Amino acid sequence: MGSLIEQWRATVTGAGATDGTAVHAAGTELLRRWREPHRRYHTITHLTGVLSVVDAQAAWAARPDLVRLAAWCHDAVYDPRAPGDRNERESAALAATLLSGVGLPEAAVTEVRRLVLLTARHRVEPGDRDGELLCDADLAILAAPAPEYDRYAEAIRREYRHVPEPAFRAGRAEVLRQLLALPALYRVPALAADREAAARANLARELATLGG
Repeated sequence: MGSLIEQWRATVTGAGATDGTAVHAAGTELLRRWREPHRRYHTITHLTGVLSVVDAQAAWAARPDLVRLAAWCHDAVYDPRAPGDRNERESAALAATLLSGVGLPEAAVTEVRRLVLLTARHRVEPGDRDGELLCDADLAILAAPAPEYDRYAEAIRREYRHVPEPAFRAGRAEVLRQLLALPALYRVPALAADREAAARANLARELATLGG
């Protein structure tokens, strides 16, 4: 926990936080949420994976520290039973509460909240470099080697173990079709060149197993 807490502290302080005690408490609360026992994919491993992509491509972003804060917050609320985009909306609201509490400037809080909400649909306006980087990092797993991708898909199924198989297959197939319908899965040039084809192949392969 220490290393992640230190990363959190450096990021939020760099973005303008002023209350050191609240910074530690907010980071601890976020880590507690990311470690909830019902999670199988949306775990600390996903958080650190997203952060690693953001760090590697930070030069693309206008405000990389705000993208990192959005990464910390984007799945902080994760209930597989929640309908629609409720998890993203509640994660954005939590981000606003925690970041206001640590003394982050209002404009920065508003921007992090906006970025978190983008992860509901991964549709980003052209020129929104911060949104592009966050969404690309969130979807990085889609381009993983086939065995790793299959473990990701299995973890998603375990998170939705309460859903009967026919309903899960139909719902998951719709998610995959929506992703494949995006004009581009990755918008950061280095990620697009390296990952787009592999991600689309993985998505199409999983969709075929679902009968889609």
